Amino acid sequence: MMSGEEEAPTPQQEPEQVKKTDEPPPAAAAEKEEEEEEKLAKLASGSGSPAAAEEEKPITYRALVLTGYGGCDKIKLQVKSMKKASLKAGEVLVRVKACGLNFAELLGKQGLYELLPAPPVTLGMEGSGVIEAVAEDVTDRKVGDRVMAMNRHGMWQELAVVPANCTFPIPDGMSFEEAAALPINYMTAYMMLFEMANLRPGKSVLIHMAAGGVGIAATQLCQTVKDVTIFGTASASKHETISQGGVTHPIDYRTKDYVTEIRKISPKGVDIVLDPLGGSDTQKGFGLLKPLGMLIVFGAANCVTGQKKNLLAMAKTWYNQLTLNTLKLMQTNKAISGFHLGYIRDEELFEETLVKLLELYQQGKIKPHIDSCYHFEEVADAMKRMHDRQNIGKVILLPEPKKSEEKPESNAEAAENLEKAETAVSEKKEDAAEEVEAGKD
Repeated sequence: MMSGEEEAPTPQQEPEQVKKTDEPPPAAAAEKEEEEEEKLAKLASGSGSPAAAEEEKPITYRALVLTGYGGCDKIKLQVKSMKKASLKAGEVLVRVKACGLNFAELLGKQGLYELLPAPPVTLGMEGSGVIEAVAEDVTDRKVGDRVMAMNRHGMWQELAVVPANCTFPIPDGMSFEEAAALPINYMTAYMMLFEMANLRPGKSVLIHMAAGGVGIAATQLCQTVKDVTIFGTASASKHETISQGGVTHPIDYRTKDYVTEIRKISPKGVDIVLDPLGGSDTQKGFGLLKPLGMLIVFGAANCVTGQKKNLLAMAKTWYNQLTLNTLKLMQTNKAISGFHLGYIRDEELFEETLVKLLELYQQGKIKPHIDSCYHFEEVADAMKRMHDRQNIGKVILLPEPKKSEEKPESNAEAAENLEKAETAVSEKKEDAAEEVEAGKD
C-alpha cells in the first residue's frame, strides 16, 4: 500500500477567500520580498523549474478502501492523492488496468484474513497495467512496460506503487484481464500440485470448487501431466463447462455425497485432495486418500456463510476440523500438508514459478478463464457473485470509471443473450415464411 496517502479535496471544497487591502502592511511586504527571493533561488538551482513543479504536483487516483469489518458496504470507492516523485528505492508506479478478486478479500472484509492490516486499508493482491514511473535504481523495468504485479494489499486502485521485483512482463497476446487473473490462482495451484504433491502420470486428484479460479487453474495444470484423473465438485449448472475444461468426473456436491460418488468410480480413493473448505470436508478428504496419498489444506471457505462474520459457522468449522497425531499418519501411510501463498517469502520461488506459468501460457497449455468484469463502482456485485459461488473462473475488477450505459455481463449471461437473439431472429424468419405461404394461397 502506498505511503503518504491522503484524501483528495472534493470539487465542492473551495479555498477560503482572503480580503485584499489596497496596500500590504510593512511586515507583509517584507514576507512577500522574501518569497520572491526564495523563488529566484529555486529557479537558479533548477528546483523551481516548470518540470520540477510538475514533478511535485500531487496526482489523484481512485481506490477501493476497506473502512471497517463487515459487509460490502464497508468497501468505499475513494479519491486519494500522492506525489509522483515519492518512489522509494526499488519501486515502480503502475497505472492499473485490471485487478483480480480472490477469496482472501471476502475473508479480509470480515476480519478473517490475518495478513491484511487493520482498516482503513486498500484491498487487492494482484493486478496488471502499465508502468508510469520507476525509481532511479530500477534498471530492469521502464516506463511503458506492460506488467502484472503482486502485493500483500493495495492493488485495487488506479495507481499502485509496488516493488519492481514483484512485477512481471506481460507476454504478447495476453490481455490485461488475463494478466490480472493469473498470478494468485495459478501460483497457488502450481505450487500445491508440483512442489508439494509431486503430481505424476497416472495419479488421481480431487479438486473442490472446481469452477473457481484455483479450481480451473488446477484442472488445466493437471492436464499438462499424462493420464491424470480429475474429480471435481461443483454445482450441476457448471458441469458442462468444467467437463470441457478437463474434469474427468464432475460431481454435484449440493445433491450428492461426493465421497460415495468417488468410491463408486475409484474404490481405493484418490492420490491427491486439494481442500479449500476445511471443517468436516477435511476429514472426508483424509478418508478418501489412497495409501501414500496427500491432502493439501489451503483454505476454510466453510467459515464464510454470509456477508458478515458468522461465529456459529466458524465454531462449527473448527469443531469439525481434522485432528490426529503422527502415529495415526504412520499407520495410515498418508500425508497432510498446509498451503498459504501469503506466508511464502521466497521471492526466487515466486519468480521461478511465474516464469514456468508464462511458458505454459505461451505454449497454449494454460489460459485464465475470465468469468466476468466489474468496474470499481460495482465491487459489491462482484463480491456477491463470488460469495454466492456463481462464478466460473476469475472475477475481474476494472479501475476505469464505468460509463452510464455499461452493464456487467458474465460469459454465461452473454451466451444466454446471444441465444435469445438467435431465437428471435429465427422466429421472425418463420413468421415471414408463413406470410409468404399465406400470400401464395
